Amino acid sequence: MEPWPLVLLFIQLCLCSGYEGSGHYGDDEDWYSRNYRGTPWCAPIKLKHGDVSCRTPRGEHYRNVMGTRCKIRCKRGYESMNSEVVCMASKHWSSNYACREIRCPKLEMPTYGGYKCSDGSYFNSRCEFFCSPGYSMKGQKTAVCQYNKIWSATAPACVDIDPPKIKCPNVKDKWAEPGKLTVRVTWDTPEGLDTADGILTDVILKGKPSKSEFPEGLHKMSYTVFDRAGNKGSCRFTIRVRVRRCSPLSPPDNGYMKCDSDGDNYGATCYFTCTGGYELHGSAARVCQSGLSWSGSDTTCAPMNINVGVRTAAALLEQFYEKRRLLIISAPTAANHNYRFQMTNLQPAQCGLDLRHVTVIELVGIYPAQVGRIGYRLLTPALALQLRLLLRIPQRSFQMVLVDKQGIDKQRYPFPITAAELFTTIDTFPLRKDEMVLQREAGQTCQ
Repeated sequence: MEPWPLVLLFIQLCLCSGYEGSGHYGDDEDWYSRNYRGTPWCAPIKLKHGDVSCRTPRGEHYRNVMGTRCKIRCKRGYESMNSEVVCMASKHWSSNYACREIRCPKLEMPTYGGYKCSDGSYFNSRCEFFCSPGYSMKGQKTAVCQYNKIWSATAPACVDIDPPKIKCPNVKDKWAEPGKLTVRVTWDTPEGLDTADGILTDVILKGKPSKSEFPEGLHKMSYTVFDRAGNKGSCRFTIRVRVRRCSPLSPPDNGYMKCDSDGDNYGATCYFTCTGGYELHGSAARVCQSGLSWSGSDTTCAPMNINVGVRTAAALLEQFYEKRRLLIISAPTAANHNYRFQMTNLQPAQCGLDLRHVTVIELVGIYPAQVGRIGYRLLTPALALQLRLLLRIPQRSFQMVLVDKQGIDKQRYPFPITAAELFTTIDTFPLRKDEMVLQREAGQTCQ
């Protein structure tokens, strides 16, 4: 027997020291496998992204024989399923030894948002989160895949905190038409815009709706809209209604003024009347024109000019028609007891007589010595006689006749009466009731 195989066998049995390597082997491995085919060799370990350190039971020249143990160390960011592998009798390593890149679990996608990563889910990959337009981020903006396979932060929440947007209409000032005090205003209902999911709930108007009649003045309006998250958006606008107006008119002294519409607005007409015993001078009606000036001329009420020089009683009474009531007091002499009592009773009641448009005519004496007068104006004896004959008033006894504005003989009194009784009778006349309404509106009373 040759001595060299024995020497090699002795060296193999005696050398039990291990070795370390990077996982890359030279041609000597192939040389030993060719010359010792009966020995169970494993495939050389070729390790990327790491280092390998092996210990063999048969010496340095038998690095991949059965029983060789290799420790696997991966670079930072990589890992192996096993930290040590052993060469088995089957000529295979005991398990997989590859260094694979560390990978974190897939990140959860935020609702209404997303993320972008520098290197997917691998180690040290930096992921930046973003939210869809209209949403704000609540949480960490970035997350990094760590060595322990855990992300440095969880996915943030994308919440809708932005209020919806709404733009109110721009309504210009509105002018009322002639004779009107309101304006019909129309506008388009504004549409809200949600910056997030675009879903809106209620749109609420505060104020009058479109196509309503707006009176003169400034009207404040607002629209409010809500999104699905409960955020509120509002806008405000104003509607100003203007009425063209003339300078205000006043009723003339001893007269009345009645206006339609609002009294001084463009298109309004004011009508004037005088109290009984006064005549109207100027315009009976005036209109507020577009130039904001009144038509016609100023209106005044002048005292009646009673003509006592007429020839007939009918011509005298015609002057009072529809203007004044007449209280004709007749007595045979100025010393007549009833006459004196009646005149004494009426003298302090002059305001009440004027308020009721009553003119007193006195007929005293017997023709041709009789005297007639209206206040300080004297009637001729012939005219006074005609008046007695026309109204069938006796000359030789006391009598008082009440004549209405229409010339109707309303009441006769053969004896004196108090002013209160006379006024009560006059106030029952239909025309007098209308007069009292006007007088109350004008504040005409006897204090």
